[in-house]
Amino acid sequence: MSTGHSADAAQDWKHWHEQRTETVSAPYGPLSLTGTHWLADHPEGHLPGIPGHWADTPDAVVLTAGPHDGLSVDGAPLTGEVRLGADGGPVAGARVAVGGRRLVVIRREGQWAVRDFDPDAAARRAFRSIDATAYDERWAVPGRFTPYDEDRTVTVGNADGKERGLGLGGELSFRIGGVEHVLKASVEADGSLWAVFADATSGVSSYRFRFLRPAAPDADGRTTVDFNRALLPPCAFADHFICPFPPPGNTLPVGIAAGERNLRERP
Repeated sequence: MSTGHSADAAQDWKHWHEQRTETVSAPYGPLSLTGTHWLADHPEGHLPGIPGHWADTPDAVVLTAGPHDGLSVDGAPLTGEVRLGADGGPVAGARVAVGGRRLVVIRREGQWAVRDFDPDAAARRAFRSIDATAYDERWAVPGRFTPYDEDRTVTVGNADGKERGLGLGGELSFRIGGVEHVLKASVEADGSLWAVFADATSGVSSYRFRFLRPAAPDADGRTTVDFNRALLPPCAFADHFICPFPPPGNTLPVGIAAGERNLRERP
């Protein structure tokens, strides 16, 4: 790689890292998540620390509130009943709010839940930075994606202690230090790849697992595997996210001393 190209890549990485830091520390970024409440766990309809009555139906969440609850929907105070689907947009634009908090309705594997995002969350106040290793061109290597004949689903543990299915679309092969490695990867809607991996630094000098998001492969399956952009999963920022653990075979025997490594908090 030429010195000029390397300098450009390092500058791009610096900008990416700054953007990531800004995103995670935003008022409604992952650090502000204070709870994920599954409605099935609260059949009486009352969620911890959240006003109103919440009921799940097969196709919607029914929220009932009075003036004393202080809830608003679409910017207007809620008095009465409203049916809610899953919020698909940014947290700041969630339909339901109580004061400065945003209450985000989600649906996972047929189950409804409400996420509570609070800009005044302790984790957001304590955040200092993301500990990330400076760009090193040796960690950006050619890769080749080989899709499966049909998508596969494996059952993996999740950060919340439950097991769930993880969809996989193929295998991503690459070489580090002359040795070939393979990661099982999912294919996103835009064709890009997503792999959940661990390595020899996981739980030691890096978080226990990380995400990798290579660009969509070309017609020959070629893409770049850039561990400089290895990401901390959302559950590194708040305990209330559902993050899948690496599937079998996705724990690399080498140390990936690159990318985002850990969260730094104020003393």
